[in-house]
Amino acid sequence: MAAEGTAVAGGGAVGDRLAKDSLRQSQCPDAAPNRRRGSSLSRDAERRAYQCCREYLGGAWRRARPEELRVDPVRWEVRGQGSSSGLGTPSLRGPGARGEGAGGVMAAGQVQRPRPERALLWVCSGGLSNLLFRCSLPDHLPSVGKEPREVLLRLYGAILQGVDSLVLESVMFAILAERSLGPQLYGVFPEGRLEQYIPSRPLKTCELREPVLSAEIATKMARFHGMEMPFTKEPHWLFGTMERYLKQIQDLPPTDLPQMNLLEMYSLKDEMGNLRKLLDSTPSPVVFCHNDVQEGNILLLSEPENTDRLMLVDFEYSSYNYRGFDIGNHFCEWVYDYTHEEWPFYKAQPADYPTRGQQLHFIRHYLAEGKKGDTVSQEEQRKLEEDLLVEANRYALASHFFWGLWSILQASMSTIEFGYLVSNADGGAAGGQSRCLGTLGGGGTGGRGRLAQALSQVSFPRNMPSLGSSSTSSRKDS
Repeated sequence: MAAEGTAVAGGGAVGDRLAKDSLRQSQCPDAAPNRRRGSSLSRDAERRAYQCCREYLGGAWRRARPEELRVDPVRWEVRGQGSSSGLGTPSLRGPGARGEGAGGVMAAGQVQRPRPERALLWVCSGGLSNLLFRCSLPDHLPSVGKEPREVLLRLYGAILQGVDSLVLESVMFAILAERSLGPQLYGVFPEGRLEQYIPSRPLKTCELREPVLSAEIATKMARFHGMEMPFTKEPHWLFGTMERYLKQIQDLPPTDLPQMNLLEMYSLKDEMGNLRKLLDSTPSPVVFCHNDVQEGNILLLSEPENTDRLMLVDFEYSSYNYRGFDIGNHFCEWVYDYTHEEWPFYKAQPADYPTRGQQLHFIRHYLAEGKKGDTVSQEEQRKLEEDLLVEANRYALASHFFWGLWSILQASMSTIEFGYLVSNADGGAAGGQSRCLGTLGGGGTGGRGRLAQALSQVSFPRNMPSLGSSSTSSRKDS
């Protein structure tokens, strides 16, 4: 879940020492990829990882000797498309990076550029977040029972997140695992947890538009939304988080950089009030939302147990929220590709925002999953579809605003090399839009465009529900 506090979590004898040892062993960003055991971790750190696995997994893990256990840092390499898996070269994740608590479950054998805001560290500069290790039993050691042969060891290290938030995330993780909606949880301890290692790969941005996969994502999202979870049902997450971001932006030290004075430039507080008024007039049921259904958080399983080949991961933003935000945010993800090899390390293709026909394809499969066994007339079905089109595209503006605020904060504190506030004139790629501030409809403002896009529509709600010139439900299917 999203961080709600500011206390430093972590500690614990095993996790804290392992995190510190790993950091000392991996300060060089030019380290060779796929280094074998012993060159990437100290022997002492490996013994501590062994202790975690032995205590919480039992079985053959108790019989293995420390030197037999393979412990590999999960890390990234810049290559190919995708964004959530990999054994490759290390990447940095700065303090305040999107999702401070945890990232998506890593897939086996992937070597891909991370989404810069979501990379899980074993190397860090300027802030330590999660450390992730793949721990494996030696092949010659037989299993005793049903214990896993390999697991992911996640260590929180020192993260700027409330301890309560970590507890809630672990509860959520366990519940989703029991419902076969997420990876299995093998152990929870104060400094981290042991998770299922899943042979898989994340989807690519271009795959989100494939009809079969889009239908499966819609079905998966509908099932997620249908869950009952033991968390507050009040939808405070969206505006509560944005209000906190606004306060943090207000508290930023003065700067001479004009692109950092966006609070005054866009009257963000007033504009957020306009956004709230618009969404108050947009009916949207409160459901349990993932809040970040992007390609890197959707795993394509290599060995599915049934026809259900997709798995959602990375639940740190999950909460009860408005349904429209989850769907509208997902539609926005069709636009952004983070595999670009050069500054500012992203591309945005506004024309890739789903057409009306593609949105209806998604919506029909979403509604079909939610109303299994119910029969509605064609007229009722059309109304449900049209209402959800308007709902999703209005909440897409909230997605722009949310990640726009997030990006302002990232630009002020992140150590990641990424063009959070790059404009076209600054050398933006293919339109110059960033993940959180890129324009969704039409050109213009480049790196600050995503926020500007939301503001241009929020300030003129008479354009709704067609959203004026935006690439939303007003578009014709091509």
